[in-house]
Amino acid sequence: MLSRAAVSFLFVAAGVLPVSAQPSRPAGIQAPGPDEVVVWALSKWTEGPSYHLRGNASLQTTELQLWADELDYNEETGEAKARGHVHFQHFIRGEELWADEAEYDLKQQTGQFQKVRGTAPPRVDYRPGLLTTANPFYFEGLRAERVNGKYLLYDGMVTDCRLPKPWWTLRAPRFDIIPGDRALAYRAVFRLRAFPLLYAPVFYKSLAERPRKSGWLTPNMGNSSRRGKMVGAGYYWAYSRSHDASYRSQWYTERGFAHNVDLRGRPTAGSDYNVYFYGVNDRGQKLDNGERRKQGGFLASASGQAQLGRGFQARLDGNYLTSLRFRTAFSESIDEAIASEVHSVGYVDRHWSSFGLSLVGARIENIQTAGAYDGQLKGYLPDEKVSIRKLPQAEFTVRDREFTLWRLPFWVSMESSAGLLRRSEPRFTTRRFMSRIDFQPRLMTAIRWKGFSLLPSVSVRETLYGSRLEAGRVAGSNIRRHAREFTLELTPPSLARISGGPRWLGDKVKHVIEPRAVFRHAAGIEDFDKYLRFDETELATNTTELELSVANRLFVKRGSEVNELASWELWHSRYFDPAFGGAVTELDPLTGKPRRNVIESSTRLTAFSFLDGPRRYSPVVSALRIAPLSGFGVEWRMDYDPARRRPVNSWVTGDWRRSIYSITLGHNMVRSGRQLSASANEFRGRVGVGGESRRGWNGAFDSVYDFRNGVMRYSTAQLTYNTDCCGFSVQYRRIGLVDRSENQFRFAFSVANIGSFGTLRRQDRLF
Repeated sequence: MLSRAAVSFLFVAAGVLPVSAQPSRPAGIQAPGPDEVVVWALSKWTEGPSYHLRGNASLQTTELQLWADELDYNEETGEAKARGHVHFQHFIRGEELWADEAEYDLKQQTGQFQKVRGTAPPRVDYRPGLLTTANPFYFEGLRAERVNGKYLLYDGMVTDCRLPKPWWTLRAPRFDIIPGDRALAYRAVFRLRAFPLLYAPVFYKSLAERPRKSGWLTPNMGNSSRRGKMVGAGYYWAYSRSHDASYRSQWYTERGFAHNVDLRGRPTAGSDYNVYFYGVNDRGQKLDNGERRKQGGFLASASGQAQLGRGFQARLDGNYLTSLRFRTAFSESIDEAIASEVHSVGYVDRHWSSFGLSLVGARIENIQTAGAYDGQLKGYLPDEKVSIRKLPQAEFTVRDREFTLWRLPFWVSMESSAGLLRRSEPRFTTRRFMSRIDFQPRLMTAIRWKGFSLLPSVSVRETLYGSRLEAGRVAGSNIRRHAREFTLELTPPSLARISGGPRWLGDKVKHVIEPRAVFRHAAGIEDFDKYLRFDETELATNTTELELSVANRLFVKRGSEVNELASWELWHSRYFDPAFGGAVTELDPLTGKPRRNVIESSTRLTAFSFLDGPRRYSPVVSALRIAPLSGFGVEWRMDYDPARRRPVNSWVTGDWRRSIYSITLGHNMVRSGRQLSASANEFRGRVGVGGESRRGWNGAFDSVYDFRNGVMRYSTAQLTYNTDCCGFSVQYRRIGLVDRSENQFRFAFSVANIGSFGTLRRQDRLF
């Protein structure tokens, strides 16, 4: 209802206020209540239910406010007419409009505005790779209407750039906007400055918090030295409330068509899935003699999870690859292009108290050699690979359960599994379903006295295999393994000293020395070479060994803050059984060639193989970490082999970040022996200035250089310029693999809070 008392008072009080101020409400006047309208002006008169307001006139409700030079309002119909410097603001939705004239119905919440301009608050979606801005959306047009909760804008323009010279504009004869839902533009032209960049018969933009709407995806273009010009387009289909699909086709002028299919869904609140397919109908790489060698294929992946009730949950991560040559030729990521393994696993499990039950299905492919080209067959031979399958396998575990006996704490745990397995490789293939049952209980206690900790543990392990290896061939007879293991860990008290540090370092410096010794004895594992290998279960061997380690740590105290300045850890093993019960030999008994021995004792120590025959000492592993300043750190890890009297593996990384600047450098070297690990001598570096949403110029360079071959294996340079509302990115990528030498140029244009289009994908950006 209209407050007449408020109108009379405001007529007297508002005379001291300038028209340009357009106050929200003069001092001393309360805000309108529900179903109440408050008006004021410099002068007014009434004609029945109509109010005629002149000079700095205003009308306000709990939801909106309307200002104008002249304003006429009918209390009965709720209609308001405003003329001259019209200003409209909606408090709930945040919209603000300016117009020459306006007609608004307060009861129906409808209206018309002539020669309108205005702003609407942005919906900022903070997602990786999406440029954001706090600028509101600016719009203008010859006429605007508000009907049934939506706005219609005619001969209009929309942008979220700062006026009067916006970087981009979207102009259309008609806009149809539902705040918080969606925006449509018909016969729209997207312009970059004055240059028309894109025309769309219907342009759609979701304004919902979680947008989902079927429609065509933005086309993209690019160039590659191996694939030629690249042109792509696609379609997104939200075919139900909880499921959607997208298809994108990419045409390579030199190679053919590539296809991307992505299916997603969330059937229930506790389940979801994602299925992805990428394939190329390859016409073939054109050689100098005119011949074309096809490298096409596809890869498929599926992931998902579901809550099954009663504490059970299911997860899946499945992958399939047709050939390694396809991955090498068409993968966009360098890490994926050089990867030679394909893993798939799915399981159903439940954990309660200290127990765990899992039903597992898994498939692992390790590609040893990519299939060579056969000139007679005019095609590639299949890849040579090792394939391991577990389907099904049940696993039952008991985590440490504590009890007390003779005033000592004891912990008992257990690991067990039973399943049907299969291994296939060029030398042999097992039965389709070969059984394996494994059972290992463990008992551990702790004895502590005056800072000393003594942790003994004992376990037994029974494993039954349905097949065995005999002279390199699979035999159908069973084989049983009975193993015993005893471990004793001694941790003496740490040695510490506190001293005053230099002023530039801190107030106090603390040096801590942490020694540790672990003795391990395992026995009962006979005929090591007769066990078929599927996973780490078969890496156990007989051994008697002692591992010694020491850690030096430096802590600095600055005021009340304590940080670790540096740490240096050394660990080394002494083997009292150099041959590990006959499991380690210099030569392969079948081929007579030097042998690479991988056993549990070696994997515990370092990630690199070092057993090319029996030995009594392991390499000395060193790990040095230094972080003297905030944002700066160096880590150097090295394996020194006393048998070879030189470092065999080394990798060092350094990272520095300050403000908008960042530098990451690294070097890795591997020279442990050809039969153990492939030699390597590579440098990795990355330099960056700026970030993905920083305004102005931003740049980054990332590279991998192979010193052994004198080749830049991989390099990427990206230059980005971000304005207050959009960004331009150009990326050059160089891939220099043995079977792939390629230069790529990619481009992306990003619109803040909306998205981007081009061939530079979010996952391939440096920032």
